[in-house]
Amino acid sequence: MKQKWQLWIGGKWREAKSYEPLFNPHSNEEIAQIGQAEPADAIEAIVEANAAFQKYRSYPAHARAEILVKAAAIMEERTEELAKIVSLEAAKTIRNAREEINRTVQTYRFSAEAAKNNYGEQIPMDAAQGGVNRFGFTIRTPIGVVTAITPFNFPFNLVAHKVGPAIAAGNSIVLKPAEQTPLSSLVLAEIFKEAGLPEGVLNIIPGKGDVLSEALTTHPHVKKVTFTGSVEVGHLIQQQAGFRKLTLELGSNSPFIIDEGVDIDKVIERSVMGSFTNNGQVCISIQRIYVHNSLYQQFLERFVSRTKRLVIGSPLEESTNITAVISKKSLERLQSWIDEAVQEGAKIECGGTVEGNVLLPTVLTDVNRDSKVFRFEVFGPIVCIFPFDTLDDAIKDANDSRYGLNSGVMTPSIERAFYAAERLETGGVVINDIPTYRIDNMPYGGWKDSGVGREGVKYAMEEMMEQKFISFKISDN
Repeated sequence: MKQKWQLWIGGKWREAKSYEPLFNPHSNEEIAQIGQAEPADAIEAIVEANAAFQKYRSYPAHARAEILVKAAAIMEERTEELAKIVSLEAAKTIRNAREEINRTVQTYRFSAEAAKNNYGEQIPMDAAQGGVNRFGFTIRTPIGVVTAITPFNFPFNLVAHKVGPAIAAGNSIVLKPAEQTPLSSLVLAEIFKEAGLPEGVLNIIPGKGDVLSEALTTHPHVKKVTFTGSVEVGHLIQQQAGFRKLTLELGSNSPFIIDEGVDIDKVIERSVMGSFTNNGQVCISIQRIYVHNSLYQQFLERFVSRTKRLVIGSPLEESTNITAVISKKSLERLQSWIDEAVQEGAKIECGGTVEGNVLLPTVLTDVNRDSKVFRFEVFGPIVCIFPFDTLDDAIKDANDSRYGLNSGVMTPSIERAFYAAERLETGGVVINDIPTYRIDNMPYGGWKDSGVGREGVKYAMEEMMEQKFISFKISDN
């Protein structure tokens, strides 16, 4: 791994005017010096991307697919090296980091398949008066320069969900990785170069979001902006981007409903995993669990018992479950939210304290519905557990949220499953599993303040293209 990382623009490493140290969140060790892009660098990257697009847009689908397949193969060969990068810069456990690399390889392979399956449709012109003797069809064409602003929590795979579909569609891309995890993006420069991607199609410019945001969202060459992050930044990007195409994935406080009649033995392990994997720093991490009164006490006791057995340690240790959250700022915020919840009546069943840079996994009950741990996205190892009397009560409480990304329902009744699925106000409803469940080819996105647009390779690629309708008049007869 390089100690000093420059900017990747136009297929070449470019010196930055300034560099900042990157620290391991768990050990506080400096691991690299990262070049900081300025607005002029962002504009240069966009101009280079636009020039590359003029040629790359004509690349045949099989050639685009082959590049993505090669990139996936290179990453697969380098799994252990890439997983260590994630562990070092994001404090993700090495086991979870390997899982992320495996998913990333799959995402690029899905992108390769999508490149070869870009279909339009025939329109039945004669279904309308005046449409006789006419032939109509649609095609999808690449949109141009895509700018992507990505988060720290899945620094390889959530980047792949933007880079893969963009390359598959025939677009060029300017990527601004999360400030906390730039290495996972910068390493892609050489990977895609080795895979045969033309110069300028992928540009990588680490730096501060508030410094680069305006250039990335308002430059005339930019045709699409895709962002994963906070609601507040998402609203700002929406204002800046104007009529450009947008995909905004803005988070959640995912509810999980455990209905009467559920076998508790089959749900504890998944519930704990869905709440605390990656220290709860997952957009669809379980934040609110609703348990039927008949099961509540048994579930709570066993959930707390299992949570207390989670192993806290170094990200590079194979046995570790819980590590440091991404930053001291995040740690301080989480602690203040717990303190506020307790002041407003919540009870700490376990956790709630800090050891070094680690917040112990925290289970809260009796939480006031106006507390931040209920009302906003926690993005940390905190979960709130509530009892409910009727399924309608649980659904109503689950929907009492500004967010609507994923929800989960455990129930032995197919009728109650469909009843809940129809009424939950989320972009995805996962029946008989946790809301944290995601595979990389499913449509993924939310309602309300969880954002606009959909990811999932096929769906992301469609949103990175323009649909064109073509009509032929066949004869005058």
